[in-house]
Parts: sequence; structure tokens; C-alpha cells
Amino acid sequence: MSFRLFDAPLREPSQFVGFAGNTINRQSENRADDSVDNALADPTTRLLLMNGGRLHLKLGTGGSLDPWFDAAGSEPFKPSLAQGVLLGYTEQGPVLAMPVGIEAEQLPETVKAVDYRSVYMQGLIDEAAAGAMAQGAALLAWHASHRFCSKCGTQSEMRAGGYKRHCPNCGTEHFPRTDPVAIMLTATREKCLLGRGRHFAPGMYSALAGFIEPGETIEAAVRRETLEEAGIRLGRVVYHASQPWPFPYSLMIGCFGEPLNDDIQADLNELEDCRWFGRDEVRLMLAREHPGNLVTPPKGAIAHHLIRAWVDSEY
Repeated sequence: MSFRLFDAPLREPSQFVGFAGNTINRQSENRADDSVDNALADPTTRLLLMNGGRLHLKLGTGGSLDPWFDAAGSEPFKPSLAQGVLLGYTEQGPVLAMPVGIEAEQLPETVKAVDYRSVYMQGLIDEAAAGAMAQGAALLAWHASHRFCSKCGTQSEMRAGGYKRHCPNCGTEHFPRTDPVAIMLTATREKCLLGRGRHFAPGMYSALAGFIEPGETIEAAVRRETLEEAGIRLGRVVYHASQPWPFPYSLMIGCFGEPLNDDIQADLNELEDCRWFGRDEVRLMLAREHPGNLVTPPKGAIAHHLIRAWVDSEY
């Protein structure tokens, strides 16, 4: 068996997906309970302001959008300083994600609140800021849904700059979670399997996906989800890339699967449609030139990268 590490590219496929451009030095070993307070006292600190699944963006000259605020500039937006999280440090200084209390309709004309998905889909901010947004959005969402100790029910306290919650009653410590999701492209040399969810944009088909369950390997989850959703049994499964996905705090784990049968038995409770697509047809979908107006997910999505890697592969 060959040792694949030394045959791998210097830049792995995961570096090219959306939200992967985060350049923050997390310095996880240095997080302390006063990390946020210390960062707020630093004049070089930059803040991402978030509320209700939206990122606040300042309108600049020429229609440019700036996601960064300083501590003083954040005050009109009613920041919840006690709920802020320290994302880490860049060359410019500390970086915080901060929930704010002002509603979108109360914002000045120079600031817009844009939902995270639109920020990513429309490429409104650079890759480094999008990666920081994903980190901050996931952390703030976890804190919002884990305010109470799951052991005794007491309201817990944020610690370690936002990377831990401590229960003052029973002493239990809780840490931010990441939900693993398998996303897989089942493919032969000639065709691949794509499905369509009921909530998808018109004409969009994508790779199948599902949560990895406790006690399950990534490969087992890929095989199980493909069989459950499409009735296709898989043989070999290989990993391709991963993507942080802040909706609300998932990690997409992209794989390819080898089909052992062709007859699709789609679970129409999960999918609106599921079918095989030939390589030439998928090329048209990627190029947005399909005669039936069928498309694949946008370039930042890991599904797009799985599909593109298959289409461009050489045998």
C-alpha cells in the first residue's frame, strides 16, 4: 500500500471552499476568562457585529462593504459585551464576534444587516472575513442555544473568551460543539448521482448529505445516507475535503462513493427528485448553460467542489 501523504497536493482541496479563508490565530492555549475584557481595552481590536443571523456591514465608497468595527464604533448598536467571544488574533490585533441589540430597521443608512448566507453567496466580504464570520456565527449560535446546564438546568456562565460555559451550581463545564455532516457524490466514470431538496433554489441539484450519527464512521455514514435517500449501495468511499458551515455550527465532510447498483429508490420524504447525470450534462449545469436551466450549487459550496473535481478528473 502506498503512503498517500507524500503524494498529496501542497494545498488540500479544503482550502478552496467557502468559509475556509480564516486567517485568525486562535491561540487556544492562551484563552482566559478575562480575554474578551482585555481585547475590548485594546485600541487595535476589531469587531464583527451580529444579530439574528445577520452580519452588520458598513457602506463604503464605491459601494464597498466593510464588516469591521472598533469598540467605540460598535456602541450605537447596543453590543452585548458580556456575550462577546474572542475569535483570536491577526496582525492587526484581536478579533471579537459581538451580538448586538439593535434591530435591522433601526440601523442608519450607512450600515446594512445582511444574512450570513447572502454574505457568502454574493461574496460581499473577502475570504478572510467570511471565515471569521463563520467562526463567530457558529460560536454565538452555540451560546444562544446552550445557556442552561444540560446536567442540572442552572443558567451557565461564559468562560475562556467564549470557548466554554461553566455551571455555577454543579460545576459542569460545557464546550462548543460542531455537528459533523457527511456530504457525498456517488459517481462512476460516466455519471454521478444528484438530488434535489424541496427547499432548493429553482433548478438546483446537489450532492446528497446527512448528519453523522454517534458511533458511526464517516464512511459508514456516507453509505447509510446514500442508501436511505437514494436506495444506492456503495462500495469504496474516499474523503475529499471539508467545509465549516455556520448554519448553525456544522462541519461538512465531503466524500466520493462508488455505486454498486443503478436503480434509484428515492426517499421522496427527504428529496423532491434524485437521478443520474452524465458528465457532459453536469458540465452544462456548472457553466449555467443547461437547456433545462438546471444548475449545481454555487462555487463556495463544498458540493460544487465535489462535482467540479469529478467533472475535471482524468482516468
